[in-house]
Amino acid sequence: MITIALSKGRIFEETLPLLAAAGITPLEDPESSRKLILPTNRSDVRLIIVRASDVPTYVQYGAADLGVAGKDVLDEHGGAGLYQPLDLNIARCRMMVAVHDDFDYASAVRQGARLRVATKYVQTAREHFAGKGVHVDLIKLYGSMELAPLVGLSDAIVDLVSSGNTLKANHLKAVEHIADISSRLVVNQAALKLKLDAIQPMLDAFAGAVK
Repeated sequence: MITIALSKGRIFEETLPLLAAAGITPLEDPESSRKLILPTNRSDVRLIIVRASDVPTYVQYGAADLGVAGKDVLDEHGGAGLYQPLDLNIARCRMMVAVHDDFDYASAVRQGARLRVATKYVQTAREHFAGKGVHVDLIKLYGSMELAPLVGLSDAIVDLVSSGNTLKANHLKAVEHIADISSRLVVNQAALKLKLDAIQPMLDAFAGAVK
């Protein structure tokens, strides 16, 4: 049995064509089903539905053989025990620093001020600001990041930006690009060795579909 870990929403939807290229079709929709383990048209392949941030952990510890996770999640996880053979070029967005419209970020950074930064991506933010020699106090949040500068919790946020419409609606502006983000295929290293005959054709099909 090959187990593939996916998260609901955009990643699941954009992974469907890649699964189809490998001859895999889910038999249930995770948005309407309450099941966390979904059967597919292949008796030897099943999908498990987990939080996006948990995909690398399920794959690392062998509860899933393969998974699809954003580079943002993988950077925070560290990627230990994972083989990352393929950038799937799906769920694309950007990791950005954003501040309130009237905050002078350039001056604050130049003057060496200590910034308060709210983010879900603590490791990414820490490395980014350390690389710039900027002192920051990091505040871990799990959602509604845009609220933090509006109520004085932070000077800046580090978050994923897609269209930028949410920033504009909340009087925020992106001031620095940290990284381009897309979703990657991750494979458990032991599974790749033990189940190579089953997994390699999937990897080849995914690679062909991405091209």
